Amino acid sequence: MKPTNSIVVTFVLAMAVSVPGQLFAQKMKVGYWTSGFSLGFGSVMEQMKFAESQGLNVEWVRFAEVNGPTRAIVSNAIDIAFAAPSTNSIGIAADGVPVKIVLATQIAEAQIVVLDGSPVKAVSDLKGKKIGMSPAGSATHAIATAILNHNFGLKPNEYSIAPGNETQLAQFLSQKDIDAGVLRSVTLAQMKEVKLRRLASVVDEWKKLTKENAPPILAVTIVYGDYLAKNPELVAKFIAAARNALEYGSKNKQRVAEILQKAANMNATDARAYANQWDGAYIASFEPADIASLKRMYDIVKAAGGATKDAPDSAFDSGPYMRAKKLK
Repeated sequence: MKPTNSIVVTFVLAMAVSVPGQLFAQKMKVGYWTSGFSLGFGSVMEQMKFAESQGLNVEWVRFAEVNGPTRAIVSNAIDIAFAAPSTNSIGIAADGVPVKIVLATQIAEAQIVVLDGSPVKAVSDLKGKKIGMSPAGSATHAIATAILNHNFGLKPNEYSIAPGNETQLAQFLSQKDIDAGVLRSVTLAQMKEVKLRRLASVVDEWKKLTKENAPPILAVTIVYGDYLAKNPELVAKFIAAARNALEYGSKNKQRVAEILQKAANMNATDARAYANQWDGAYIASFEPADIASLKRMYDIVKAAGGATKDAPDSAFDSGPYMRAKKLK
């Protein structure tokens, strides 16, 4: 070997020892929706670099539309979709897309509320009334209509629905365009000037419906199957990072609020209101009860005509989560 080549080889080997391992690690492309339900968890994961602390080399891919991450993973443009809509994620698996659902990340948390002066005193009084909720096809819509039917005896043809996003629904209710609304607690916390009365909790009613303690799940993490097969330990590390981020957010709500102010341009009041709902909104779990809850939710979506195919059991892979529980 020529002296010059020997020097180059020695330099490269020295750099390999001195440069952090994550710079040489395979890049992991992770996509998430940068508004709505995934904003808080995703922003804390990205800004506080929990994945990087596990030695992962992450490229965060941000999407402005809720179904952007699921569409991207269908085309294999990203490796992991973080906090993707649960029913859509199960749906693409049912359609044969080679993805694995590996983690539940958000609870389908909401309250059925009316204005304080409303003559409606109980959920059963909503017969013949107009109820605002997420549009048909969403997980929240499927869950809410199932609860109205099974828990309160209200058939779909016995009330009308005003579909909308959270901002629209809050406005509908404030202007008395609807008689009741199915709204997330973070939205209710921001409606301080409107006096509201809560009739029922979607989470509590779901547990009564299913006779299980697992909550309804709004969002999940999905991984492209080939990526998981080749990189099971990397996926486990990502899930461990999510578990650490969940704990951090619970204990550091003021810091979460600061991150939201910067990442989402929220004012301080709204950011604090959002951060204070952390414990009731986010999870990082994939126990058998969580998988059962997801399957029950999808069955309800199918029964309502929102899906036609069953997702195979193999689409739900708890292996990475179980490995992640052993990591710090």
